[in-house]
Amino acid sequence: MRPCVLLLAAGASSRMRGADKLLEPLDGAPIVRVLVERALLADMSVRVMVPDVEHPRALAVKDLPVEVSDVPDCSDGMAASIRRGIVGLTAHSVIVLPADMPEITAEDLRAVATAEGSIVQATSSDGTPGHPVKFDQRFYAELSELSADIGAKPILKRHAANVVRVALPGNHATTDLDTPEEWAAWRAGQAAHKAL
Repeated sequence: MRPCVLLLAAGASSRMRGADKLLEPLDGAPIVRVLVERALLADMSVRVMVPDVEHPRALAVKDLPVEVSDVPDCSDGMAASIRRGIVGLTAHSVIVLPADMPEITAEDLRAVATAEGSIVQATSSDGTPGHPVKFDQRFYAELSELSADIGAKPILKRHAANVVRVALPGNHATTDLDTPEEWAAWRAGQAAHKAL
């Protein structure tokens, strides 16, 4: 059975000063859509967590073969999206992926999905822990009981001995963009890299 990518796209985007970071363009489409398309390319099922099903983020992916689920208590933070996203999940494993990570590729998702281990955490090439993180079914109960805006960190800490780490290229696993300045700097870096 294919793993399910739980794409966390219900956050408030509060540091963007009125803009929505998950609707920022990436490769000609909103980043939330691009990450869904990359997960589909990696042959994953996808569940997209959004503030509500009429939200522009939901509308950006409505024509794609994914499940879109609302998070009524999204103001509670990342844990609320994970709790809601795990409900009724039948996949043998879930890959938790925040939707503000523009460098995550289909190949990165495949690397995490195929790595052996009950918990697999992606790292940057220098070993810095990041996302995505894969959990097998045995952790669904714990995922459904998460609280606060720190995601699944308590589970990773509690089961540190079970965590297998997979290095992704460069900073793929740690690049997330929360502010207009971070987006501008990242785009400038991408443009400079392509110009080489």
